[in-house]
Amino acid sequence: MKVYYAHSAQDELGNLLPYERWQTLQSHSVNVGEMAAEFAQVFGAQEIACQTGQLHDLGKYSEAFNQRLHGGSSVDHATAGAKIAVERWGNVIGKLMAFCIAGHHAGLANGNGEGDNRRTLKQRLALQFGADIPALDNLWQQEIKLPETLSPPPLKADTHHPYFSYAFFTRMLYSCLVDADYLDTEAFYLNLENKAVERGGYPDLNALQHNFNQFINAFRRRVSQALAQTEAEKRNAALNRLRSEILEHAVEQAAQPQGLFTLTVPTGGGKTFTSMAFALEHAKLHGMRRVIYVIPFTSIIEQNAAEFRKAFGELGEQAVLEHHSTFDDGKLQNEATKDKLRLASENWDAPIVVTTAVQFFESLFADRSSRCRKLHNIAGSVIILDEAQMLPLNLLLPIMQAIKELAQNYHCSVVMCTATQPAVQAENGFYRGFENVREIAPKPTALFDKLRRTTVQHTGTQTDADLLVQLAEYPQMLVIVNNRRHARSLYDQAKHLDGTFHLTTLMCAKHRSQKLDEIRGRLKNGEPCRVIATSLIEAGVDVDFPLVMRAEAGLDSVAQAAGRCNREGKRPSENSFVWIFAPEEQWKAPPELATQAAVMRLTADSFSDDLLSTQAVAIYFTELYKLKDKELDYKQILQMHHNAGQSLDFPFQTIADKFRMIESHMQPLIIPFDVDAENLISSLHHTDHIGGLLRKLQPYTVQIPEKALAALYKAGRIEPINEKNFGKQFYTLIGLDLYDDVAGLSWEDVEFLKRESLVF
Repeated sequence: MKVYYAHSAQDELGNLLPYERWQTLQSHSVNVGEMAAEFAQVFGAQEIACQTGQLHDLGKYSEAFNQRLHGGSSVDHATAGAKIAVERWGNVIGKLMAFCIAGHHAGLANGNGEGDNRRTLKQRLALQFGADIPALDNLWQQEIKLPETLSPPPLKADTHHPYFSYAFFTRMLYSCLVDADYLDTEAFYLNLENKAVERGGYPDLNALQHNFNQFINAFRRRVSQALAQTEAEKRNAALNRLRSEILEHAVEQAAQPQGLFTLTVPTGGGKTFTSMAFALEHAKLHGMRRVIYVIPFTSIIEQNAAEFRKAFGELGEQAVLEHHSTFDDGKLQNEATKDKLRLASENWDAPIVVTTAVQFFESLFADRSSRCRKLHNIAGSVIILDEAQMLPLNLLLPIMQAIKELAQNYHCSVVMCTATQPAVQAENGFYRGFENVREIAPKPTALFDKLRRTTVQHTGTQTDADLLVQLAEYPQMLVIVNNRRHARSLYDQAKHLDGTFHLTTLMCAKHRSQKLDEIRGRLKNGEPCRVIATSLIEAGVDVDFPLVMRAEAGLDSVAQAAGRCNREGKRPSENSFVWIFAPEEQWKAPPELATQAAVMRLTADSFSDDLLSTQAVAIYFTELYKLKDKELDYKQILQMHHNAGQSLDFPFQTIADKFRMIESHMQPLIIPFDVDAENLISSLHHTDHIGGLLRKLQPYTVQIPEKALAALYKAGRIEPINEKNFGKQFYTLIGLDLYDDVAGLSWEDVEFLKRESLVF
């Protein structure tokens, strides 16, 4: 009997090994089907997933693919299984399977219409056996036994967006398939090389919770034994007692049924550890698989992950996966752990995942296998959305729909964790908002009174001359403005004052980090420290000023700015001021912030004495959402799902392209900031394997507009790195004369600077 193969085997010289070493197609199909079924079991779709896995490589039952394994031309081996799925199980279950099977290499396609360099599913299904795609050997029907019927997916379709549920399910099914396909193929080739599979073997959540509780209890003992003598020490002791009460109360709520939760705790209330304590207990009580901590800012993701590793003790390194662009695994001690976490970043099978909101939500709407592999491992998780108010307004409705879907159909619990809770619940008057959301903090309104650290006031219009007077009068203060030009202009006028600093995103992260270390040192020692910055400093930067001035913006931004004032609670709130001001006309809020600033001003009129109270925040967001109603799904993501209607012709590729949380036409430029950066750039020049180099270079990267990159290249001020191997993917600045200690990178007049560089 003829044997068909899924994967050939070669020696180190590329010579084909005997067939006994190859993987049979039947073995691969069965393995992928069983593994996909195991992955889908958590959301009750194991039967559909099993058959999707068994059919994904059906086109390999052909002589054309057999020739391919012997060096022949490429063969479409994915369409065959898609066609059989639709023929066997119809235009609902079969079609959802067909999307996955047809796209298991190329990516999920649009159902109909047009695709960008990818045939639509309709076009794929119209291909004919023996003409457009290879005819199948009937042997497949003996080796793959298909049931006559399949039970439909156990979905509780959303009343208002039922088709969204089917599209979401398709991505989840696709995730099960492509991850199983990758893993079985990987296992085959590792076995061929006599190598062990390095995946899995993580500590379980119970062991992690045990270590976490020991860490928290040890901290409590140290706090209770510390003698509080000064007023500041007494305030700190009271704060730590309150943090313990908040954590204990939250853990008591963990027995509640799975679903949606809020944790509304002001800055300083210990929400990071409180949310993790709740998540671990909730996961244990409900048999959940992992905790996913989602953070909006890359600037704080590393410090949070480091805190979790510390809290989990000797299990921390093995358990916590950081998945973001700036992660440097050089900070990990164990080489085996590094390798395992690199693999875990592909499919998130670690027990604790710390990632960015961009990575998390864009994956939920993705079309590529590399982005979707992880999705099935989100099912059955406790998801903590840190700083939930930072979710982008223009994608708020599709994001909310995805959150609903995870809670309703994929056994997830989602905790929206913030000091400024967005008013997205039905009870807030939000149309089709979240329902049955449980608060796990004890009496948030009372907490805000107890944890009040600042006095927030609106001071009206402040010209730059007025700001300079304040900077001269107060030796330690932070001024936050809305754009880089204003920050630089104000700095140039104030730089004669002792201890004046300027922070900008045109500095590479390494440079900003050095400046922040100097700033913290001055603040701690009571030395003059005047900082002028944009909103970058609000992104979780740990600084503590007695006075903060913030240009008008949204109330959530005001709250973030207030988090830089009296952060450590060492001063009475009545002596710790956050002054909101309207800048002069030339520096007024940019269009994207104008509406938020206007709603914040209206809220300030009604809550002048308590602008950051829970009531003020709720009213601010309610009014903002009313004004922005038509922009909450600006890209019409939900409409695209709805338009698919009963045909289920979802435009997966178009949706993935449209769903971008950061609309950026920015390009990275690597700065040779110090010797380490120069050595890393040199390594990238002389390698054909990127490896971990890009992550290590992230702290030396500045994001600049595409036009600026083109101008710098035309002027001969930057050069591509290793163009032979990587094309023009990576650029580095030539020299540092366009990069200075105050402003970071400057590109405004590169032609002039080009001429200047020729003067000796």
